[in-house]
Amino acid sequence: MPAEPDASPVLIAYDGSEFANSAIAAVSAELQPGREAVVLTVAEPVKALPFLGVPGVVVNDGALEEVLASNKEGAEKVAARGAELAREGGLEARPLVVEGDPVWRVIIDTAEELRARLIAIGSHGRSGLSFVVLGSVAAAVAQHSKRSVLIAHPEDS
Repeated sequence: MPAEPDASPVLIAYDGSEFANSAIAAVSAELQPGREAVVLTVAEPVKALPFLGVPGVVVNDGALEEVLASNKEGAEKVAARGAELAREGGLEARPLVVEGDPVWRVIIDTAEELRARLIAIGSHGRSGLSFVVLGSVAAAVAQHSKRSVLIAHPEDS
């Protein structure tokens, strides 16, 4: 089947979780094969990593460079795996890694830059106190984005 005539890509926020896999499955099921998709993994900057920037925690320059490289490399592997899954689902997918924080803002800004028609994201389905304490990237994206947002849940939840 030919791709849909709309040239704008679908942005799939992907962190490697089963929830993110659900977003890929939902997009693959709902859109025609060959649709362009960008699989975005957000690499959080060092300041967002819990052990760095804490008073009394000293990290030498060599170790810091190693942490940075490892963080970026890990994000690239996650994005590549997500793009592979999306291609298996029939999408024309490419991986993208963007560093930033908060994650929800990076997702929205990237969707704007790409002029994405749709943002797809998995949800952990948090509620109650865990939602208040941990928040929800999916909820923040849906609340703040001007783009349409597809929030997917694992089929068994």
